[in-house]
Amino acid sequence: MNLDSAVLTIRNTKFRKSRHVPMHVTVVAALRRYLEVRARHGALSKDSPLFLSSEGGFIAERRINKIFQKLRTKLGWAPRGGHREVRIHDLRHTFICRRVQLWHEHGADIDNRMAALSTYVGHAKISDTYWYLTAVPELMAVSGRRFELFAANIEGDHRV
Repeated sequence: MNLDSAVLTIRNTKFRKSRHVPMHVTVVAALRRYLEVRARHGALSKDSPLFLSSEGGFIAERRINKIFQKLRTKLGWAPRGGHREVRIHDLRHTFICRRVQLWHEHGADIDNRMAALSTYVGHAKISDTYWYLTAVPELMAVSGRRFELFAANIEGDHRV
């Protein structure tokens, strides 16, 4: 993690890839405050986890899920779809879908930006990123309209 350049390096993902992820200035500020507090309670090393358990090691997945449960209850989040509760991974789905919706609303070239988004979230294939859009009716409607325009242009190009 390089707070000066606002870049988080994610190493050795499930496909043994690494990537650089830009961070918003508010994230950088929050991490700086956290690291200042953490430094008062022990030495920082490159090999230690960023977020420490109370024992000083990795935080157990069970504990992370418990904390997330408390947060979503406090925030009043309700599940949508087929799951009993909002899952941490659902935040990723929401992020991807909202980003594409914003691009569409602003007239951005979605196709070119999808490659960057796919890299940003760490997908091995761009089709994995497009998959997230299949369960969102609004985005399927956008895709349908774009395809209709594309097909009409192809058809128009082939008229004699």
